Amino acid sequence: MQDRPLGSTFDNAVATQKFGVGQPVRRKEDDTLVRGKGTYTDDINLKGQVYTWIVRSTHAHGVIRGIDIEAARAMPGVLGVWTGADLAKAGYGVFTTGVPLKSRDGKPVYQTNRPPLVTDKVRFVGDPVAFVVAETLAQARDAAEAVVLDIDPLLAVTDAEAATQPGAPQLYDHIPNNVALDFHSGDTTAVNAAFAKAAHIAKLDIANTRLAVVPMEPRAGIAVYDKAREHFTIHAPTQGVAGNRTSLAKNLNLPNDKVRLLTHNVGGSFGMKNINYPEYICILHAARELGRPVKWTDERSTSFLSDSHGRAQDIHAELALAADGEFLGVRVSGYGNLGAYITGVAPIPLSLNIAKNIASVYRTPLIEVDIKCVVTNTTLMGAYRGAGRPEANYFLERLIDCAADSMKTDRLALRRRNFVKPTQIPYAAANGLTYDSGDFQGVFNDALKLSDHAGFAKRKRESRKQGKLRGIAVGSYLEITAPPGVELGKIEFIDDNTVQLVTGTLDYGQGHATPFAQVLCDRLGVPFDAVRLEQSDSDIVHTGNGTGGSRSITASGQAIVEAAQLVIEKGKTAASYVLEAAEGDIDFSEGRFTITGTDRSIGIMDLAKRLREGGLPDGAPASLNVDHVSKEVPSTFPNGCHVAEVEVDPDTGVVQIVGYTGVNDFGTVVNPMIVAGQIHGGVAQGIGQALMELVSYDDNGQPVTGSFMDYALPRAGDIPPMTLGDHPAPATSNPLGTKGCGEAGCAGSLSTIVNAVVDALSDYGVTHIDMPLTPERVWRAIQDGKSKTTAA
Repeated sequence: MQDRPLGSTFDNAVATQKFGVGQPVRRKEDDTLVRGKGTYTDDINLKGQVYTWIVRSTHAHGVIRGIDIEAARAMPGVLGVWTGADLAKAGYGVFTTGVPLKSRDGKPVYQTNRPPLVTDKVRFVGDPVAFVVAETLAQARDAAEAVVLDIDPLLAVTDAEAATQPGAPQLYDHIPNNVALDFHSGDTTAVNAAFAKAAHIAKLDIANTRLAVVPMEPRAGIAVYDKAREHFTIHAPTQGVAGNRTSLAKNLNLPNDKVRLLTHNVGGSFGMKNINYPEYICILHAARELGRPVKWTDERSTSFLSDSHGRAQDIHAELALAADGEFLGVRVSGYGNLGAYITGVAPIPLSLNIAKNIASVYRTPLIEVDIKCVVTNTTLMGAYRGAGRPEANYFLERLIDCAADSMKTDRLALRRRNFVKPTQIPYAAANGLTYDSGDFQGVFNDALKLSDHAGFAKRKRESRKQGKLRGIAVGSYLEITAPPGVELGKIEFIDDNTVQLVTGTLDYGQGHATPFAQVLCDRLGVPFDAVRLEQSDSDIVHTGNGTGGSRSITASGQAIVEAAQLVIEKGKTAASYVLEAAEGDIDFSEGRFTITGTDRSIGIMDLAKRLREGGLPDGAPASLNVDHVSKEVPSTFPNGCHVAEVEVDPDTGVVQIVGYTGVNDFGTVVNPMIVAGQIHGGVAQGIGQALMELVSYDDNGQPVTGSFMDYALPRAGDIPPMTLGDHPAPATSNPLGTKGCGEAGCAGSLSTIVNAVVDALSDYGVTHIDMPLTPERVWRAIQDGKSKTTAA
C-alpha cells in the first residue's frame, strides 16, 4: 500500500467500490467530525447543571496539617466544598493497579491505594486535595482560590534511580526504597554465559523520555444522580465503557447496574483516558449530595499535571554477538518512573512489555530484563501509544547500529544475518510467544527499494554541497499486540431498516464505524449505509475490554465474524419457514437466502423485516438478532521496516526529516485508507518524542513544562511526506487474518529518526544522543565532537 494524493482516479475508485474487506472506504465519521458537528463531553449541558473546580497541591511532597474551607464556602454561588475527609466518610474505594506482576522475590507489585482526595500527604504537584461546586465556573474557580492549604513541605524526589538510593525521600512507609516492583525476566545464568563467550558486546545508556499525552480533548465529566433509583449516570471520555463502568462502580462500592457510563466523541486518548481518575468520584459525590448535574472540564494547564504521563525510563542495554555477527543475547536493566500513584496498567509498559517486545524480528535466543519500577514525586504514569512496544524496539535498533559501527560491519548486513527466516515460521521466540506469520526479510527488502536506499550516497553528497549533514537509518520492528481476550459482537436488525452493531471496543479517533461495517457487510451482505455502530453506552455494551494495545480490529473483528455466522444460522432456519423448504436446502450468499438449485430467495434485510412482522409458525426464530461474546483470540504480531532520512544544519542543530518510508505487515488490511492514517499519526507521535517532547521537573519537584509555552509538540510542517508500502502475511490466529496497526508508527519512527541523526553526526564522532534531539542538543553534540576531533 502506497500513499496517494487525493485525486480523481483514487476518488472515483472509492466512489464506485464495494464496501467489503480490503476497500479504502471513506470514514463514516468524517462528515461529523471535520465539520464540527461532533459531541464531546464538554459540549453536553444538562438542565440545572453546576460546575466544579479542583483544588490541587502546589507542593510536590508534604504533610497535610489542615485545609481551611470556610471562606470558600461563604463565597457567592458556592454550593459546597469537600475535602478528602468528606470523601473518606462516604466510604469510596481507592484506585489500585490490577496487573498481576510480581517482583523477583515473588511479592506482588505494591499498591499505592490512591484515595479520591488525599488526607495525609500530597505526593506530586497537582495532587487533588479538595473541590468546590458553584453555580458558575467562575464562582467555583474563585472559591477554590480561597481554600487555604496548610502543608508541611517534605523533600521531593523526581528521578527514579535517585529515589532508590539510601536517604532518599520515602513516598510510602510500606514501599521500601520506593521500589514498587523489582521486575526480572530471563535466565540470568544462561544470559551471563552467552555474554561471556561473545566476541562483541554493544552497550548503551538510553533515556526514554517522559511525555505528556496532550490529546485534542482534555478530560471532562458530567455526573447525574437519580435519588429514587439510587443510580448514577456519568458522561466522560474513555477508551471503553464496559470496563470503565465496572471500575467506577467498584470505587463507588455499588453493583454495575447502579452506574451508567456514556462516552460520546473522544478527541484522542493514546492510553491516558483508559483509567478512572479522582475527579470523576468528586463530581459523582457532589451530584448525589446536591441533587443536580455536576460538570467538570479540565484545562490544559491542569491536564499537564493531572493526566497520566508516558514512557520515563533510564535504561542500560547490551547486545552480545558472535564473531560472525550472530545475536547471542540481549540484556536490559534500569529504572522505570511510576510517578506518585500506581493505577491502571502503569507498571506493564515499563517492565513486562519491554521483555515481550525486545526480541523483535530477530533470532535473539536469550533475553534478560531487570527493571525497578519506582514511585516518585511526579505525575502518575500510564499507558501511552505503544505502551512499552516502541521503546523496546528502540532499545534494540539502537544497539544494532551501535554494534555494527563498533564491529565495522554493514548495518543492513547485520540485520539480515539475524532475521527470523520465513522457513522458521511459526517461530518460538525467546519471549515465550510463537510468531504465527511474517516475512521480515521481504518487508526489509521492500523498504530499501521503496526508499531508494541505494541512492542515498548521491543525496548525501548533494546535501554536503549545501553545507548540510545527511543521515539515513533503516529499522525493523515487531509488536506484541494486547491480548484481545473475549469481545462483544451484538447484531440487531432495527425497525427503521438499519442494523445496529454493538462492540466492546471504543472509537476515540481510529474510525471504527467504517471497517467494522465493512466486515459485517462482507459477511452478511447488508447495505453499508444501513450499519450503525454502538459502543458508547454501558447499559448496551455489557461486555468488552475497550480499545488499546492495537487490539480492536482483531478482537471486534472476530466477534463480528462469529456473530454474523450465528445470524446466518438463524436466517437459514427462518428462511426455511418463509420459503417453505427444508433448512438443509437453504444456502446463503451475498446477502440472500436461496433454495438450492432454484431462483427462489429472500434478502437478509427483507427476512429480518418479515420476522419482525410475525405470523410465522411456532419454531421459527423471532428475529435475526444475536448477542454474542466471542471466544478468546491471542495476540498478533504486526511488524514492519521503516526508513528515515534527515538533514542536519551543523550551524544551528536543526533537524529536518527529508524522507520517510514505512513498509508494514498488518496481515489482512480491512481499510487501507484508515490504516495509512493510523501510521501517519503514530509516526507523528514518534517524531514528537524523538525531536522535541520532554516533561521535566526541577529539584523541588516543580514541573518546568506546564504548558505549551514550555512543552513542544510537532506541527504540520514537522511531519514529512510519507511513502507507505504493504507486505502482508495474514495472521493465522483469527478468522480475518488481521494484525494491529495503531501503534506501529511510533514503533517504527523512534529508532529510525534517532539512528538517522546519529548517522548524520557520525562525521564528528557522535555515537549516541538521547531524545529529544532538540537543536540545542544536536548543536552541542556537534561542538563536543569537533572539540574531541581537534584534541585528537
